[in-house]
Amino acid sequence: MPKATPFAIVRKVFSWFVLVVLILTLVLILKKSPAPSVTTSPAAAASAEQKLDAADRASASGQPTQVQLNSTELNSFLAQNLQLAGSSQPSVVPASTAGQPSRPTPPVADVAGADPQTVAEAESNVKDVKIDLEGDVVTAYVIFNVHGADLSLEISGQLYTQDGYMRFDPLDGKIGSFPLPQSALEDAVQRMMSSPENREKLRLPDNVSNIEVEDGQVVVSYK
Repeated sequence: MPKATPFAIVRKVFSWFVLVVLILTLVLILKKSPAPSVTTSPAAAASAEQKLDAADRASASGQPTQVQLNSTELNSFLAQNLQLAGSSQPSVVPASTAGQPSRPTPPVADVAGADPQTVAEAESNVKDVKIDLEGDVVTAYVIFNVHGADLSLEISGQLYTQDGYMRFDPLDGKIGSFPLPQSALEDAVQRMMSSPENREKLRLPDNVSNIEVEDGQVVVSYK
């Protein structure tokens, strides 16, 4: 039996190493990261709705105003109004007053895919969304379905407005327990936001001048 050469041994060891890395990566991706601790309630959802309705009315009468939503109000509002996979809830909140623009569903982006997705396509795969607010940083925890498997995506960053459009600068993220490289994360978010299909969905309503996260709250400024 011919004796294995050092090169053949190294190649065999390397092939096993690659296989182990791939298996560990797959396990980390499939292992969901723990969801942030957020609370929701019908009362908080109603509070958010009332604040937004009041701001709509003030804006319609030419009075600039500002709405602040804390984490509980935001998550309750999302749970009540966001169209998720398997849900029969409406994806858009109807305008409460005739002639006022309806409030679009908050966008959700599946940044895990290699190809840019539209917001609607990403949202159709989403099964759960939780938002954590801390300082000026927003962290989105999303459970989405890919080919029958539920995966978790956690992404943190800064939400702001630029030239009338919502923008998001990612700081870090992971799929399952697998950290995403910063360059890949930034590229995926940039492509999602710059695609023609998504650009109009990320445009602010005509009566809204700014949306940002400040002191652990989402702040919506109306014209």
